[in-house]
Amino acid sequence: MDASEILDYCNEKKGVEETFPFDNETLVLKVGGKMFLLMSLDKHPLHIAVKTDPERSEELRADHPQISGAYHMNKTHWNSVVCEGLKKELIKKLIDHSYELIFKSLTKKKQQEVKDSV
Repeated sequence: MDASEILDYCNEKKGVEETFPFDNETLVLKVGGKMFLLMSLDKHPLHIAVKTDPERSEELRADHPQISGAYHMNKTHWNSVVCEGLKKELIKKLIDHSYELIFKSLTKKKQQEVKDSV
């Protein structure tokens, strides 16, 4: 998957917000004001960082050399994913999982606001 495909896929989800809080190259996607995906727009091959359940992180890192602890993030909860060489289905599952983890961490009020968003 390339950056535009990932962005299109993420923007299909409810309440996704695109931000550049760190610099002009790192796109941060949020739901309910919380980050669920970071993507370096000028890094080749394409890298993304996604939140992942710690137990699942260990399995993913063992099974896929393209997945490792995310740089500058809590490596227990965040994975860096080199998209080159990974199947689109796996990348989509990682994005979905990250989005769901963050969505579930929101307050009930914030979750409802996201559900009600256009």
